[in-house]
Amino acid sequence: MWAVALRTVRDPEEAADALQDAFISAFRAAGNFRAESQVTTWLHRIVVNACLDRIRRRQARPTVPLPETGFNEPATPRDSMAERETSLLVREALDQLPEEQRAPIVLVDVEGYSVAETAKMLGIAEGTVKSRCARGRGKLAKVLGHLRNPDAIANVPTHESKRAGRQPGSGEGR
Repeated sequence: MWAVALRTVRDPEEAADALQDAFISAFRAAGNFRAESQVTTWLHRIVVNACLDRIRRRQARPTVPLPETGFNEPATPRDSMAERETSLLVREALDQLPEEQRAPIVLVDVEGYSVAETAKMLGIAEGTVKSRCARGRGKLAKVLGHLRNPDAIANVPTHESKRAGRQPGSGEGR
């Protein structure tokens, strides 16, 4: 359970707190365990949920990393203000996604879990993880397109924009 928590939040202190929250939740919910799955699967899900709760709380109260100093500084200077701004824009874009799309994207694209691992953690089918990631990525591409090409407006089509362009009975799309 420790490894799951640590891989999910990537911070030993946050992982320890999430694990403690998870075991308290498991203790309180032990009477509701229906034995439809193994206890380890049930505990795993509780740990993942506790970690996702911590990630959400941390995103609501973002912190700024300390400036790098000393011999570990990068060889080329970076525009730390631009990096912070980009990070905040990405967080804001993720916050705009519905939870059902945000969770798979965070686990797959940010945390690096496989689709299969993510499906188990979220208790959904692998195909559902893939489709939710695809829809969420499409929305993120639309919102964050200007980061990739600042001189052009992001014109990534969405399902809504494709439908909006058609008039009922116009014969388009047939």
